[in-house]
Formats: sequence, structure tokens, C-alpha cells
Amino acid sequence: MRILATADTVGGVWVYALELARALAPHGVEVALATMGAPPSDDQRRELAELDNVELHESTFRLEWMEDPWLDVDRAGDWLLQLEQRVRPDIVHLNGFVHGALSWTAPVLVVGHSCVQSWWQGVYGRTPPAEWDEYTTRVRAGLASADLVGAPSHAMLRALVRHYGAFADTDVIPNGRDGTRFRPGHKESLIFAAGRLWDEAKNVAALCRVAQSLPWPAYVAGSTRSPDGAEHDVTHVNALGVLPANELAEWLGRASIYAFPARYEPFGLSVLEAALSGCTLVLGGIESLREIWGDAAAYVDPMDDDQLARTLQWMCDDSSLRRALAARARTRALELTPALMAERYLAAYNRLRHAHMNGEVAACAS
Repeated sequence: MRILATADTVGGVWVYALELARALAPHGVEVALATMGAPPSDDQRRELAELDNVELHESTFRLEWMEDPWLDVDRAGDWLLQLEQRVRPDIVHLNGFVHGALSWTAPVLVVGHSCVQSWWQGVYGRTPPAEWDEYTTRVRAGLASADLVGAPSHAMLRALVRHYGAFADTDVIPNGRDGTRFRPGHKESLIFAAGRLWDEAKNVAALCRVAQSLPWPAYVAGSTRSPDGAEHDVTHVNALGVLPANELAEWLGRASIYAFPARYEPFGLSVLEAALSGCTLVLGGIESLREIWGDAAAYVDPMDDDQLARTLQWMCDDSSLRRALAARARTRALELTPALMAERYLAAYNRLRHAHMNGEVAACAS
């Protein structure tokens, strides 16, 4: 089977796309990976080089959630259709929305990892301003045109339906992460956080505000530069910058507590990595994170700095509770395997192929 998949290099979609491609390899699946946005970093290219079943197709077209991207989005659509003619995939797997409305030949799966409407609702508690109206219209058209709409959590799927309408066929497939890449190490008295530090949804600023009141030092890893080039200050914590995958895994293995007081997060790959690494999870008490982690984490109101500080202090002080929560989180994380994710996607791909073939037969017969 051959898949044409899209990805960007900014955040978790890249990690997800490579993890899925790696897990699909034993099933004989070849992946043509079409990237948009910034080119892959050297570290990302090294990860990609490990995968024999992936062929990279690069572009630098602006992404649909960026400011005024539509000329680039339309050009990217033309490029993707030309790629389909060359690659001749069995399935088109889009990790963005707008290009679902293109005139594809193969059946189309659109997976919603996040969206502007739900981001604004989660971060600011309201709908985005009028300049995002075209985004909303185009996303709605892309989703409506897809043969299957997927999401990594029920919470994200409900958000897509709420903001863009109902879809004919849907599937929820949780993300997976390779447990051999993230293991508990010798745990130290430190608090760790990672992600796009410029993204208000991650709410790392809350950790920065309370860090000085905590008995343990806090370390954060990730980019402080947003795609528009703006720099975002990270104060009162130890900022490590963007870490290569192996160094990130080392820090997670050392950290006793992973702080992620997110206002919005449809799944949270960094949380999964932290749980595999034996960290105690202190998470924003939002619908998606509660869905995934249940009683395996401590939750805080993302808008309540005092509660975050008290909970982190509690976790620092109570070693028995800390170890118990970490054990529960790791047990849960080991259930979210790349192999299971790949099996679920293969089932979705085969369902799409079967429906597509039946539709072609019916069209020919008529």
C-alpha cells in the first residue's frame, strides 16, 4: 500500500507522522511525505533517514493557520495534486484541513490534530476574530469533502463537529509513541516542561510565573520563536532551547515531575513521552487530557496560578503519591503504542479503499 501524507515541521504532527510511518513499515506500507512550512531541521532529517519506507517531498508553502496564507495554500494544493499524479497513492492522508476539498483521485482521510476555532476557544474562551472567517470557511469545506475525518481524541473530534459541522464518517485513533525511546532514568528533584514555548495554549508562562516559589528548579525545552519570527521571553526557569530527540529523552528520564498546565491540547505527545519516561504528570484539567490520562495524573485549573503552585509543591513534598502517579501514567502510556496506532490506521485505510473500489464499480456499472 502507498500513502501520500502531509505534515509540517513546527510541532507534534512531524513526530506523529514519522512514528506512524515507522510503525506502518512492517505492514509493507510506503509513505510519500509532503511537507509544508519550514524545511526539516538537521535533527528531523536524521530521524527521517532511519526510515526506509518514507520518501520526502519538501515545500515551503505557508500553512493554513498562518497569517494571510491563501496564495501559498492554493499553490500547495496544485503541488499536492501533481504529487498524487506522480506517486499514485492508494490513500491520501492529510494532516491539515483545507486541502481535503481538492479534486483527489484517491480516497481522502483528514486527521484533525488541532484547529484555530478550538484553539481560540480553549485559550481565550471565545471565537476568533473576523480575519479568520476565510480559514473557517475553507476548513469546513475540506472536512466536508473528506471520505473520513479522524482525530487523536474524542474531545478533538467533538470540537471539529461543534465548529465545522457533522461528517459522514469519523474515527478516533489515539497517537502512539515508541516506549523504547523514552525510559525512566535516575529521577532527580527537578520539574520539566517541553513544547512550543511561544504557544499560549501550552501555558508554559504559568510555570514561569510560579517557578520561584517552588522548592525544586524548573527546566523548559522548546522554541521561543514563533513562526512569525517573534521572540517570547521565558523567565524564572532554566531555558534549554530546542533539544535533539536524544537529549530531550534524557531530560525526561531525569525529571521527577512533568508540568503541562495546558489551556488547549487535543492530545499531547510530550505528555505521552513524559509518562513513558516515568514522570509524575501535572496537567491542565481540560477535557482531552482527562480523557487520555484519567486517574494517572494530577490536574490543575490552567487559569489558576496558585493552584498550579500548590499542586507542584504537593508533588515535590509527597514522594509516595508522586511515585504512585508516575507508575499509573507509565502503565497508561505503554498502552498507547505505535503498533496499535498503525493497526487502527491500516483498518481505516482498508475501509476507505474498499468503499472507494465499490464506488468505482458502481460508477462503471451505471
